[in-house]
Amino acid sequence: MADSVTKTTASAPAKALPDPDSLPDSDVVIYDGECNFCIGQVNNLRRLDCCGGRLSYLSLHDERVGERYPDLTKDQLMEQMYVVDGEGNRHGGADAVRYLSRRLPPLWPAMPILHLPGTANLWRWLYHQVAKRRYKLAGKQSGGPSCEGDSCAVHLGD
Repeated sequence: MADSVTKTTASAPAKALPDPDSLPDSDVVIYDGECNFCIGQVNNLRRLDCCGGRLSYLSLHDERVGERYPDLTKDQLMEQMYVVDGEGNRHGGADAVRYLSRRLPPLWPAMPILHLPGTANLWRWLYHQVAKRRYKLAGKQSGGPSCEGDSCAVHLGD
């Protein structure tokens, strides 16, 4: 199994991320491990997990994702990041960010604005706008296709 993890997390920063197998009581962040923008954001989350052990990470391209979370389709995972909490609840996209604002103490200052009544749909829309442009923002990991023209666009029926 270690070989499959190494192959599916090709970047050096992703290799250093805590793995759910080593932190079984942690919330699992499922992200696009081929997306430079996404990798940068999970590295930020790792730093924000100041006490450590709250979060572990799996690239959506890791075979364990399909084995452990068969209810999450490849399309859903390509559309947004997911956090699977200790009780098995799935938090996707902006809802995952809102969940993490309650879970990670350094994000507590952002919690009031993220949880203003009536703003959830705005945060979901903003998240969607960034997510569908993530490859254009920062590209894909080396070895993947180049981002010329529309080749790295994530096509999510607008």
